[in-house]
Amino acid sequence: MSHETFTLDELVQHLGRNRREIEKLVQRGRIPGRKVGDDWVFSQAEITQWLEQEMREFSDPELAHLEVNQQSVELDSESPVSQVITLETMEVPLQARTKRSVLESLVEIAGRSWQVWEPATVLKAVQDREEVMPTSFEKGVAIPHPRNPLPDAIGQPIIAYGRTFNSIPFGGYKGGMTDLFFLVLSRDATTHLHLLARLGQMIRLPDFLTQLREADDPQSSLAVIQAADEEISQRGSQS
Repeated sequence: MSHETFTLDELVQHLGRNRREIEKLVQRGRIPGRKVGDDWVFSQAEITQWLEQEMREFSDPELAHLEVNQQSVELDSESPVSQVITLETMEVPLQARTKRSVLESLVEIAGRSWQVWEPATVLKAVQDREEVMPTSFEKGVAIPHPRNPLPDAIGQPIIAYGRTFNSIPFGGYKGGMTDLFFLVLSRDATTHLHLLARLGQMIRLPDFLTQLREADDPQSSLAVIQAADEEISQRGSQS
């Protein structure tokens, strides 16, 4: 499969969806693509960005299905988030009062992993992504990330987490405020989508966000995240 484009058949495989369903979405302009002669061609970058937006409306089974179809060789399928987040890449409380300072702080925190080789490049990529489309969700959560993976700027995939004790404006849904931040950095689109799909499922777990807001330090916050990661895996093994 091309690293930059998909054929229609490759896109169906990539998404793990029914071919007829994908064809209808393409014909209706719901999935970004272009005709080259009689064949459809899809940019991997555009498909990744489309999925980032679409998965906000995905059901839990759809998120789980997406994760299965984005299994990354770099991640443990049982606990992908726990694998790439550590005490060193967490800060609670996060001492930041503006969107810019949150992003700067998260990139600095991610750098504690020694896997951020070009922090200025990473910060600019994350800021550029926010200008195109804010990465905030409902319920006070944001998952900032670069618009495209950064294979030359980072080593292993990383998640940096922070919680501000006071919510701040972050481009939230209907002007909502944000206090929980997960910075996701990866070297390839598959790893990126795998982590986003798992985080999306964790955010929807009952009490997960409440427990995070009750955790006042990195140690207790990490325990909440690890438990949620394990719960998602157990739920998947039982389905």
